[in-house]
Amino acid sequence: MPEKPPSDVSSYIFVAQDFLGLNNPSPGQAARPPLPLKPTPAMSNTTSKALDAAKSTSQQAKNTLKTMTEETSTTSSGLLHHPYVRTALPFVNGGLAGMTATTVIQPIDMIKVRLQLAGEGAKNSARPSPLSVTRDIIAQGKVADLYTGLSAGLLRQAVYTTARLGFFDTFMNMLKVRAETSGSQIGFKERAAAGLAAGGLAAMVGNPADLALIRMQSDGLKPLAQRANYTSVVHALSSIAKAEGVTALWSGAYPTVVRAMALNFGQLAFFSEAKTQLKSKTQLSPQTQTMAASAIAGFFASFFSLPFDFVKTRLQKQQKAPDGSLPYKGMADCFRKVAKDEGILRFYRGFGTYYVRIAPHAMVTLIVADWLGFITK
Repeated sequence: MPEKPPSDVSSYIFVAQDFLGLNNPSPGQAARPPLPLKPTPAMSNTTSKALDAAKSTSQQAKNTLKTMTEETSTTSSGLLHHPYVRTALPFVNGGLAGMTATTVIQPIDMIKVRLQLAGEGAKNSARPSPLSVTRDIIAQGKVADLYTGLSAGLLRQAVYTTARLGFFDTFMNMLKVRAETSGSQIGFKERAAAGLAAGGLAAMVGNPADLALIRMQSDGLKPLAQRANYTSVVHALSSIAKAEGVTALWSGAYPTVVRAMALNFGQLAFFSEAKTQLKSKTQLSPQTQTMAASAIAGFFASFFSLPFDFVKTRLQKQQKAPDGSLPYKGMADCFRKVAKDEGILRFYRGFGTYYVRIAPHAMVTLIVADWLGFITK
């Protein structure tokens, strides 16, 4: 075999010759004269120019791609930091977080409502358990019945949670600016005030969707002939407004507002306070801080709001009798009659189920809201 040429352009010529069989002729075949292994000056010059052109083109492509990426990033960042977008983001993030949580928790909420309505008006009625209620719901229809009222629940979150988390973040940002200006820090009472105000305002806006949710979930408790058989939240809202008047959509608004203020006081104020304390006094990761703070917030939200949630459910479920009367005249009357006829502890019936519903809902909502807030900074 001919001696291998030096490692330059001629080496590629040598390989090509070898591939074509020019370097190793078959037996009986006359050896062909080898091609010139040394490139001519013209060949070297052409090769050099081609390599330079390829490098230049590659660099131009890299620069163009880098410029496009930077422009896209700048445009995206500029859009997220537009004043109107910054104002709307807390509301959008809150709504998305609430709807995600409701989709996960809806079956538990269905069981909670049925527990609160079971044995209405009877002090010594049999006490159902979450498992027995679940079995009854499935026995009457199918597993999908646990998601009855999901459309109303999603609408409620799109309105209520969008408003409450949006208002709370807005109020907290205002308080932060004021605290920085005065050289002070935000305390628990400021967080509590922000939570109470956000909850009350959001509850008024979201009451119609909340009413539709209760009516859809309680419809299965009625005799077949008396059921409204709502097909969607729109059907429920239109049917209620047509049969009882538009103002009926705000039935139970007072206890709904009070319940929302109590729930947000327990959830948002305690979540914000717990997260601040965990951040300053522990070495937990941010994710663990959020999980722990949301669990603490879920307990206090359940404890403060369950009695009002119970009364709200009773008031929103009630409908006029043939003579035009209602079982309860208002929140105070409902509290009085339930305490007298069913006992004070009835207000905390299903606390475990309520906590299991509130705590995961709070955790999912607050974690998703935190994540959305982080990626849209």
